[in-house]
Amino acid sequence: MDKVRRPEFLRTLAGAPLVVAGVLTATAAEAADNKKQFKYQDKPGPGGNKCSGCRFFKKPSSCSIVTGKISPNGYCIAWAKK
Repeated sequence: MDKVRRPEFLRTLAGAPLVVAGVLTATAAEAADNKKQFKYQDKPGPGGNKCSGCRFFKKPSSCSIVTGKISPNGYCIAWAKK
């Protein structure tokens, strides 16, 4: 069994928080913008469906599912009639 020398151990231990911070930052960034995932668009969808007629739309310009600013005239694949 190889022994780990103290300086090597300390260098490894010092780098661990940086790795964890990098993973958490990437996950938060992905969660912050999910418009692409839900194929959000700023114009009405099939049949003239608009965010303003969706059960997930929150006045004046947000959504329970899609993150960021949402147009009342927009549309995404999560659309569900009120």
